[in-house]
Amino acid sequence: METDLSFWIGFNVFVLLMLALDLGVFNRKAHEVSIKEALIWTGVWITLAMCFNVLIYYWQGEVKALEFFTGYVIEKSLSVDNIFVFVLIFSYFKTPTIHQHKILFWGIIGALIMRAIFIFAGVALLEKFHWTIYVFGAILIYTGYKMFVQKEKLIDPEKDPLIKIIRRIMPVTNDLHSGKFFVKQNGKWFATPLFLVLLLIETTDLIFAADSIPAILAITQDHFIVYTSNVFAILGLRSLYFALAGMMDKFQYLSKGLALILIFVGLKMVVVDFYKLPIQIALLVIIIILFLSIVASLMANKRNEL
Repeated sequence: METDLSFWIGFNVFVLLMLALDLGVFNRKAHEVSIKEALIWTGVWITLAMCFNVLIYYWQGEVKALEFFTGYVIEKSLSVDNIFVFVLIFSYFKTPTIHQHKILFWGIIGALIMRAIFIFAGVALLEKFHWTIYVFGAILIYTGYKMFVQKEKLIDPEKDPLIKIIRRIMPVTNDLHSGKFFVKQNGKWFATPLFLVLLLIETTDLIFAADSIPAILAITQDHFIVYTSNVFAILGLRSLYFALAGMMDKFQYLSKGLALILIFVGLKMVVVDFYKLPIQIALLVIIIILFLSIVASLMANKRNEL
């Protein structure tokens, strides 16, 4: 079912209005986001996503609604892995909490643009060259395996090629300059460390998008469903970061669960021409993996406290 252009326009207008409300009203002034505020906004974004899911159900039926919900759960789950890396990046640059919201806001704007490009390119590839589904599947299986055996995430921004290029093109100040990304000193423009952090956030999301977009394409190739489920998950990522950032060390097995999810959806892609797994079963498997990885993490924490 092709989605009418008016729905695309309406959805993106809604997204722009919510972002404008976020930046222009609720977060007009830089401030430290409390856990309470982060949890409220996390709840708001999840509620909006579920309301949209109900709309999909009455508009396009149960199958499309399940596809949206499964895609949303996958993207939301994988976004937790982004949070692990965000914590490491902010820690490395010693970024004050008061400036983290601004960085993540503009990082999400860039992420939305990049995800849209990835989604349309990915769907176009699958439609024109069906064999690429096996490539996507293999990438997911390999990525999941690497994630599963990886012991810890290491961040060394100074080795990032993009950061090296920026440092060659433009000098970087040591001072944060009240949260600005660029400053002009003695007639010359300088980037601030916050701009480097923003670049790393963007490149990190680009890497994660290479995993998460194929994962959702394993569920459905409907442009509108893939796009909207992705957008809702990304929009809630910032508040989820502030809600979970201080507790990430308590979910030591969550990354293993995410790795298994990637392997599972990769296998689903590889065997799609031989056996099409019902969407209900796929959703159930994903939820069970997430549940077990969280329970295992909490049990490990209890053992460590004894």
